Amino acid sequence: MNDKKTIPLDYANGLIYELEKAFWDERGRGARFRMTTVGRQYYRERIRPALEAPDLEQILKTVQATLESEGIAGQVSYDQDGRLLRLTVKGCLHGQVEDRMTSHGIEPFTCVPANLIVLAVEEKLDRPIELAEIKKDENGCHLLLVLFDKRPSLD
Repeated sequence: MNDKKTIPLDYANGLIYELEKAFWDERGRGARFRMTTVGRQYYRERIRPALEAPDLEQILKTVQATLESEGIAGQVSYDQDGRLLRLTVKGCLHGQVEDRMTSHGIEPFTCVPANLIVLAVEEKLDRPIELAEIKKDENGCHLLLVLFDKRPSLD
């Protein structure tokens, strides 16, 4: 038996779209706050073992390199301006999902590459981080994340 059987990307993205749409129909904008951990298993298996230091730049480079080397995204770039972290993701495998959501009047509300960064920052830096905006155009997805101060400690 072939354990490496794959499924067509259109089929997988169609299922993802239908799940997201159903969740959006049920929760509206509240769905955004329930989708932040999508990709957690991938994070645990692929990203976490590659993280070497609790450093934002290293986290970003690790997520970028993993997404690009595994073909999940064609190109990932980022820029930090204080608390704001801007990412551009080009050639994402899941771009079809966002296109279908947008064509039905629903703004994109979840992004696995953003979730991977959020999971890594929260775990390794103990800093809250929030995906504030997703915009998509012909150049890819443009993500805006907001970094917050480190959580206070009772030590």
